[in-house]
Amino acid sequence: MAALKHPLVEDRIIEGQGTSREQWLHAFFQQPLSPLNLEKFHSKRIVIVAPHPDDEILGCGGLMQQLINLNCHLLIIAVSNGTQSHPNSSKYSPEQLNQIRPQESLAALHCLEVSDFAQRIALNLPDGQIHLQTEQLWQALDALVQAEDILICSYAQDGHPDHEAVGKTVQAFALAHDLAYLQVLIWAWHWARPLDPRINWQQARAYSLTQTQLIKKRQAIMQFKSQIEADESTGNAAVLSAAIIERLLMPWEVYLCE
Repeated sequence: MAALKHPLVEDRIIEGQGTSREQWLHAFFQQPLSPLNLEKFHSKRIVIVAPHPDDEILGCGGLMQQLINLNCHLLIIAVSNGTQSHPNSSKYSPEQLNQIRPQESLAALHCLEVSDFAQRIALNLPDGQIHLQTEQLWQALDALVQAEDILICSYAQDGHPDHEAVGKTVQAFALAHDLAYLQVLIWAWHWARPLDPRINWQQARAYSLTQTQLIKKRQAIMQFKSQIEADESTGNAAVLSAAIIERLLMPWEVYLCE
């Protein structure tokens, strides 16, 4: 994919093919991560804060299925509608994406079979500009989040400026309100390398997906047609290439816990 460079992300640059799925699998076979403790989730409301429609699936598509089994209710907050994913496209204009991407997200939740236990709220903050809208995001969290909720968000150093803005804001909000929170790695798998010192692996916990959960997660990702198909109107490759998708379908999801 084309390099995603932004002064806010410093050296966490998303460019080229990134670290391969095979490298990550080998690294964690050699040095397995500690498992994610699911006990604290039982019967809680889990608030998943997604920078764009699809991040809740790419990051948490396996864990969401398990949370339903733990009698949890899900609140998914889509911070933006991802309208800037296809610049200069005549196939996917911002106006079209404003409709398409939330619909893809709902279809993906249906594939995971969590729709009956999940509420989805779109904040519709400007895609690509979330770092300038953190006060509005904080206000939305203040209105929506309840005591005892557990928050899940993108990693505060994930390498995408929107992901990082969401991660930092949710982290600060959780700390200010004494709420439990987790941050999920999504684009970090691309720019980071095994045992990368830029990530605090001591805080990392792995949720191992069952084969059924992996199959459903794959089906859910396939609903994001705008992201997985090439754009012939611009000649640009898919936002989510086959290699990126396979890397996000590793047998575990990794969360950084406070």
